[in-house]
Amino acid sequence: MDTPALIIHSEEDLRCPLEQAHRYYTALKLRGVETEMVVFPGENHELSRAGTPHHRKQRFEHILRWWARYLPTAQNRVGA
Repeated sequence: MDTPALIIHSEEDLRCPLEQAHRYYTALKLRGVETEMVVFPGENHELSRAGTPHHRKQRFEHILRWWARYLPTAQNRVGA
């Protein structure tokens, strides 16, 4: 894989262990792939639907920033 990747994970996700996300992140970095990993403390697998409002907002901000960087449009630009 050589596509830039944003990995978003919850610290207490029992369905998808955090260790797997760390391994994926490390493998991509070793290959030289543009990769960023964001881990939300105290959250579980339901972050996007039932996480704390503050973390859900942060998650969206990370996604929008990533899209602005790698999928820019007139409405979604870096620094906009």
